[in-house]
Amino acid sequence: MRRKRTSSLDILTSKRGSKNYYKGKNCKPTGFHTRKGGYVVVDEKLPNYVVPDLTDFKLKPYVSQCAKEANAQEAADAPKK
Repeated sequence: MRRKRTSSLDILTSKRGSKNYYKGKNCKPTGFHTRKGGYVVVDEKLPNYVVPDLTDFKLKPYVSQCAKEANAQEAADAPKK
């Protein structure tokens, strides 16, 4: 008879907890709570997104719904820049 691994039984998920158990979405806090019930956002904890400059970028963020199909031979014969 095969035995189940006991390590998988120790994992507490939102399905295994009581109806009041909420595990969360694995998000990091962006600040802290004050004694009077407020919340202070710390700028160092906010995510910092680095976006490149796209002013002279040739491609557009649009994909046509009726795009034509390209063969592998056409792609290989296309001139490379």
